[in-house]
Amino acid sequence: MLAVTLPVLALDNSVPPSGLPSAADYASQLLPDMHGVVSWKTLSQVEPVKQGNKMVPQFSRDIMGLDKKDVRVQGFIIPLDMGDKQKHFLLSAVPPHCPFCLPAGPDAIVEVLAMKPLAYGFEPIVVAGRFAVLKDDPAGVLYRMTDAEYVAAPSR
Repeated sequence: MLAVTLPVLALDNSVPPSGLPSAADYASQLLPDMHGVVSWKTLSQVEPVKQGNKMVPQFSRDIMGLDKKDVRVQGFIIPLDMGDKQKHFLLSAVPPHCPFCLPAGPDAIVEVLAMKPLAYGFEPIVVAGRFAVLKDDPAGVLYRMTDAEYVAAPSR
């Protein structure tokens, strides 16, 4: 019988004591601030609060000011449809890292319904559309953009 020695994996303790950055903080390292584009720092200004017997989102005034307005948001496409063109997708503050996982929490995701399908890629994009703040979505989505269209790829 042959004996096999497996390598011992060392625990990666390079995480700082303060913890990993929030999705908004991480996004600020990846995506440049762009004039006229809503930042993920703004969209992260939501807190869960207890209302009756359930938790509901409490949005900042900055976020509520975006409701039912035409806005621009930049991020990474997370496809929801099959194929290389996406009409219904999620836009995320951070790039996807697993095909079965969301890379961030609900404050770092915007559900997008585009007018025309957009080409899926791994680079960040900017989309413009009608923004909605969702206070009680059954799927837990906080933000939705409709009538969206591709605007640009952020310069790095």
